[in-house]
Amino acid sequence: MGDIVIPVAAWCAAIIEVIGIGIITLFALYALFNAAARLLKKEEKDSIFQEFRQFLGRGILLGLEFLIAADIIYTVAVELTFETIGVLAIVVLIRTFLSFTLEVEINGRWPWQDKRQ
Repeated sequence: MGDIVIPVAAWCAAIIEVIGIGIITLFALYALFNAAARLLKKEEKDSIFQEFRQFLGRGILLGLEFLIAADIIYTVAVELTFETIGVLAIVVLIRTFLSFTLEVEINGRWPWQDKRQ
C-alpha cells in the first residue's frame, strides 16, 4: 500500500505547489498589467497603487495557502520524521505570520477585528 501512496502523495504535493506558484505569478502579472493600463489612462496614482498592493496581497495569500497545503501533504504522507515535522511547523508559522501581516496590509485590520472598526 505504501508503495502506491507515497509516490501519489509526492505528485499531489508537487502539483499543488505548482498551482500555488502559478497563482502568485498570475496575480502578480495581472496586477502589474492592470496598474500599467490604468497609469496609461491617467487615473489617480494613489488609488492605482493601493489597489495594486491589495490585489497582489490577495494573490500572495491564496498562493501561500496552496503552498502550505502542499507542505502538509508532503510531510505527512511522504517523509514523516521528527525533523520534517519541525521544519513544517516553522514553515507554517512563518507563512501564517505572513498571511496575518498581508491581511492587515490589504484590509487595514486584523482578521479577528470587527469589520466596522
